[in-house]
Amino acid sequence: MRIARGDQPAEGGVGPAAAGIAIPYAFARRFGVALMAGDDVTVALREGGDPRALIELRRSFGRPFGVEKVSADRFDRILSEAYAMDGQAAADAAGSLGLGDELAMLATDLPTADDLLDSADDAPAIRLINGIIADAARQGVSDIHIEPYETGLIVRMRIDGVLRETLRMPPHVAPVVVSRIKVMARLDIAERRVPQDGRIGLTLGGKLLDVRVSTLPSRAGERVVLRILDKENAGIELDVLGMPPAILAAFRDAIGEPNGIILVTGPTGSGKTTTLYAGLRLLNDGSRNILTVEDPVEYAIEGVGQTQVNAKVGLTFAAGLRAILRQDPDVVMIGEIRDRETAEIAVQASLTGHLVLSTVHTNDAVGAITRMRDMKVEPFLLASTLRAVIAQRLVRRLCPVCRHVVEAPASIAALLGIAPGTVIHEAKGCDACSHTGYKGRIGVYEAVRIDDAIRGLINAGGDETAISAHAFRNAPTLTAAARALVLEGRTTAEEAVRITRREAIDA
Repeated sequence: MRIARGDQPAEGGVGPAAAGIAIPYAFARRFGVALMAGDDVTVALREGGDPRALIELRRSFGRPFGVEKVSADRFDRILSEAYAMDGQAAADAAGSLGLGDELAMLATDLPTADDLLDSADDAPAIRLINGIIADAARQGVSDIHIEPYETGLIVRMRIDGVLRETLRMPPHVAPVVVSRIKVMARLDIAERRVPQDGRIGLTLGGKLLDVRVSTLPSRAGERVVLRILDKENAGIELDVLGMPPAILAAFRDAIGEPNGIILVTGPTGSGKTTTLYAGLRLLNDGSRNILTVEDPVEYAIEGVGQTQVNAKVGLTFAAGLRAILRQDPDVVMIGEIRDRETAEIAVQASLTGHLVLSTVHTNDAVGAITRMRDMKVEPFLLASTLRAVIAQRLVRRLCPVCRHVVEAPASIAALLGIAPGTVIHEAKGCDACSHTGYKGRIGVYEAVRIDDAIRGLINAGGDETAISAHAFRNAPTLTAAARALVLEGRTTAEEAVRITRREAIDA
């Protein structure tokens, strides 16, 4: 249990230091002890942690310290915050990366370290990649783009839905980084002519991360996109999604139906899957058989049978849906309805007593009805099976620290449907929001609950205008919901116009 001198390097993996005191990450993780942030020297002891480690810390520190017992969940958060590498650590690792002996390291087996933060002695390429992913996870990044060009290798991260360049390296680094990522994802490093897909399972201070890897040949080398899926997001409850009370009530009412189809619509990255997973968690009470077919399975949910589409062996959405309907399901989730065959099977499943949840890619809620009709679903079948359609977008949330008040210019006011000179807020930028002016995202929703009147319009082949006129008589559209967020000072006019531009201009 002794802390060796060599276990305390000056940087990377020793956590916070107070008056020269630090705990190596490996020791902290193994024995359940970690320094807590603050002026006083206080050690967090995890529930079930080894108290004998405190004796060794007392010997190593050479001074007394406070001890606070914490739960396992809180300890994991302390560990993650204390030891996560920052952007400078990634940049330092990039600076040490070059040709020569490090290339030989890429041919070795997968790294033995099973945690991103336990990497002080790894090769520079591994430290670089671990630092990039750890920094991305700490900032809530959804995607990491690694792009080779003749002039250099650029790393960009998608934060709050917007790409931002975070690192630039010499061009000769590209093959080293890409090859190392492919090794970690168990891809063929010798094949550079065709796209490949894989995944990397990692932990970050006890937090589980699933990193999806996609490679694509390009003119200057292979482009790599890493999608970070934080498995803690699978536990998001429906109540914390930020839906307005009326839409939340409509969605809860719809998923309480014994059968029918519920659709969530919006562009890629609008949070459709998160909404469906929150609905599944509400239904997952042990009394129902819940089965899904997804492409890919983004988060594992205990108690839900999840199947991943595999086109190479003929397991399409339609084939998977046919198979799971023979598994005696009560609730079925389809990752996406994208063709006529899948739509027809989904309708038949709902007619035979199943509750079907799925997504479609349309601009608004009423557009999903038109899309299903375009897939040749008979209007009378659609009218009798559809229960609700939720349309959603994500807008960036204004930083509460640095936002400032302005008067809406005439051009923006016209697009939003507000009076020129109305007081709104603009983004400014500060240290708290990394000088972007935004911090986090907010959901913008509209819902269409299928009632008898809308059922009659669908059955009669009514167009979108007629259905919208009835559906939104007393309910907000996406534009109205976005406008309300602007007037409340929670987002900017530019963000609202960005997600509702087509509808706003048409109006």
